[in-house]
Amino acid sequence: MTNSTTPSPALLAWACRALGARPAVTDVSHPRENSRVWRLDLPGSLCFYLKVSPKAVMYERETLALRSAAPALGAGGAPQLRASSAEDLALLLTAVPGRPLNEQALTPVEEAHAHRQAGALLARLHAAGDLSGPRRIEAEQALQAAGDGAEGHLAQAGDRLTMSEQKLVRELAEQLRLLPPLPIAYIHGDAWDRNLMWSTALQQAGWIDFERSRAATAVQDFVLPACSTWTDRPDLRAACLQGYGRNLTAEEQHALTCLAAIDAVSCLVWGPRFGDPHVTARGRRTLDRLLAGVFA
Repeated sequence: MTNSTTPSPALLAWACRALGARPAVTDVSHPRENSRVWRLDLPGSLCFYLKVSPKAVMYERETLALRSAAPALGAGGAPQLRASSAEDLALLLTAVPGRPLNEQALTPVEEAHAHRQAGALLARLHAAGDLSGPRRIEAEQALQAAGDGAEGHLAQAGDRLTMSEQKLVRELAEQLRLLPPLPIAYIHGDAWDRNLMWSTALQQAGWIDFERSRAATAVQDFVLPACSTWTDRPDLRAACLQGYGRNLTAEEQHALTCLAAIDAVSCLVWGPRFGDPHVTARGRRTLDRLLAGVFA
């Protein structure tokens, strides 16, 4: 979390003007240096979120997603953009009902229900974005771009990987270049349980945090669950894909394996850098599974 527990006076004044009232402010930033998010509570149980994006590209991606694609998810399926300030990289968002799925203790049946809805929402998002012009080119080149980034991750990870692990990652990254064209989509980009809201009262799922949304291959939206939630819960994978409306093709499954290797290296860079043992453990476990040939 940042040292600042409240928005700047100017930013708070901007939010007050947009809301037409002065809210109670609570810092709800993630425990990392560049996270700045506040919950704004108004009388009558009205709740909004004020978010300052860490980078201009993230602000642009989230703003575009919330204006163009996320409305296809329906009421409660995604935040609504109340106001935005390009100068401050700030977004004022409505609240999505419920709490993050990873913070809840649900029955296996409830979890499957949530993941089925999550898959259905991803299917809507994937079909909703504009994939014409430059975005289509971006999507068609997404796998090659992911493969190209592997070497940089390996350099940063250094001796956190063995020589055998480095060799495997390079081989899998190279195989991304050999795949035929895969289905493209407008993806969420950070689709895992931390960003999946679930309301037990409404029995409703919703996605938040669209700052990594972009045009890409559809399978790239399944890397994070494949490396985390799905590892021990094939039933949740089945539920999500059932909601999504189709299974992954053999080529998409192979791409998923290759992308998981790159994600693992990224985790072994990001986790230690930001002191997140859960992310580090995710990367280590993915590499172990890939070396053992049991990643699916």
